[in-house]
Amino acid sequence: MQRPPADIPSDPALAAALVAQQHPRFSAAVTLTAEGWDNTVYRLGDEHAVRLPRRAVAVPLLLNEQRWLPGLATVLPVTIPAPVAVGVPSEAFPWPWSIIRWADGPGLDQVPEQVRDAVADSFADALLALHQPAQSNAPHNPVRGVPLVARTATWAGYRERAGLDAAQWSVIDAALADGLDAEIYPGPPVWVHGDPHPANTVVDPERGILNALLDFGDLSAGDPATDLAAAWFGFGPVGRARLVERLDADGDYDPDVWRRAKAWAAGMTLAITTHSDDAPRMRAIADHTLGQLSAG
Repeated sequence: MQRPPADIPSDPALAAALVAQQHPRFSAAVTLTAEGWDNTVYRLGDEHAVRLPRRAVAVPLLLNEQRWLPGLATVLPVTIPAPVAVGVPSEAFPWPWSIIRWADGPGLDQVPEQVRDAVADSFADALLALHQPAQSNAPHNPVRGVPLVARTATWAGYRERAGLDAAQWSVIDAALADGLDAEIYPGPPVWVHGDPHPANTVVDPERGILNALLDFGDLSAGDPATDLAAAWFGFGPVGRARLVERLDADGDYDPDVWRRAKAWAAGMTLAITTHSDDAPRMRAIADHTLGQLSAG
């Protein structure tokens, strides 16, 4: 299956026109950079990007980014897509949109494994800074940061469409079963990124660090296990062990959170494999994750 169709398609000409109409001081060349499930991103000159919703369901998520990311940007040690300018609905485009800073560099999935291993430390630092108790009015996301039992029916629905073989299903089923047996998150809701796969990262290969964490559309308050799924999404055995060691040493994580995290990695991999027919990079990330779930 392919990604969901856009409710309102956009193109570089539209993005350039919106910038010129509402924030002309940022006007620059516009090129398509990425089109996800919920948003389309256009590079705007050398330093900025335009983020336009492509589906109605993404509009509240973009508003959450506009509301909460400026504050989170002051406490996180990496660049995040906090808006530098906010677009408002108009005759040209009926939804809000954002201008954000451009983060240049490869994703975690686009660098050698030894670089990923080095990035584990700064990735852990970013998660430690993010996973702090959230405000009482922080957004709730019904598909992220919630108890695993709330997601199992949806993930089970992918069984006929995910295209996995028996050995892969054995790995997925074992991870989900173990996560469901783990203790439900007992702590206060913490800030959760919600979509921690490597395509939402930018790294500096020369320095071996995480430079940016992108796409906070699934931002919510809840169980940090959702974000800890990154241990399987983005790393090999050495990097994963390094990430876990750093987080366990400096954060408030118990053994059950890692069981739930592995289950989240399995469940989100099902979603990716089911909807990645037109997204080879995402399918490659899912294949990597399946291999790491098998490894432990």
